[in-house]
Amino acid sequence: MTARNPLRRTSRQEPDRAPVVLPQVVITVADAGALDVTVDGQPLPPPHPGAGPWTREGFGSLLDAVTQNRMIAVRVEVHESDGSVFTDIIRARKPIPPVTAETPEPETRRSRRTHARQTPELVEVTGEGFVPGEDVAVALIVSHTDATGTGHARTFLDTAQLGQTSGVVLYGCISGTTVIRRLP
Repeated sequence: MTARNPLRRTSRQEPDRAPVVLPQVVITVADAGALDVTVDGQPLPPPHPGAGPWTREGFGSLLDAVTQNRMIAVRVEVHESDGSVFTDIIRARKPIPPVTAETPEPETRRSRRTHARQTPELVEVTGEGFVPGEDVAVALIVSHTDATGTGHARTFLDTAQLGQTSGVVLYGCISGTTVIRRLP
């Protein structure tokens, strides 16, 4: 029996998969609030010549520019003027399919009821203190529990509870800002 060369690849073998590499965005904050931005080591100028430097107020526009309106994922490092550093991955969003004008179905009694149930009732939930443009996670509160004397918490959820929320948590993925709002 002959020994097989581990470096030799036969036609049936899969090539090695390349590691996933995200564009790296480094944002350095100056004392005055101006942002110095690089993408993979290359400077990223503001979108409009003469508009001045990137600023905290334009952080959302900056993220839209580097993610191509959230079409690509990026790794973001924010270096604050006080020396602190925040790192996050800004994920790409799933593309929203275009709305097509289809021929409406003839309205019957059943289709009117189905349409009424499918129309969402929206409730606005707001909070402050987030880093401009950061991803904010939204969580629905379905129940409460108490922590034990050792600081541990545990709960059991009935899937029927998932439609009976009592509040909403907004959590800033970069800043750690947490806002809790009760629902009416």
